[in-house]
Amino acid sequence: MNIDRRQLALPALALGLLSIVPGLIAPAFITPALAGADEDAVAKNVEAFRKAQISANAEALAALCAAELSYSHSDGRVEDKATFIANATNGKSKVLSLEYQDTKIAVVGPAAIVRFHWVGEAEAVADGKKSSTNLHILMNWQKQGADWKLLSRASTKL
Repeated sequence: MNIDRRQLALPALALGLLSIVPGLIAPAFITPALAGADEDAVAKNVEAFRKAQISANAEALAALCAAELSYSHSDGRVEDKATFIANATNGKSKVLSLEYQDTKIAVVGPAAIVRFHWVGEAEAVADGKKSSTNLHILMNWQKQGADWKLLSRASTKL
């Protein structure tokens, strides 16, 4: 079979057009680069969230959480955004240490699934009693505009 340049022109033109119009090409062509950038953005927000928890920074927590937040604790309590922020910043306890270990992030379209091992220690302000936490955490982040927001969080005692 003989193929000349004219017969290759239309397929080459079509492939060229597909490469500049997002969404028309197979996700395998665009997903790795976008997922990598999104994974980095989610990882940055997860770390910012950890730091905001340690410092009990209400403004930082509010900026990182979606309005629809569902925050579930290992004892079964479920809080909305306002309740979570109020309880996390009420000054009744002080975070002495908090590590997110073995963090795994999977970006799936406008959602990100984050799993990690939470190891922390806190001290009750009233009596100085220390408590340790050892949890498995599942967070779901949602891309809202250009920002990643925490949509839900669940934990299980280990």
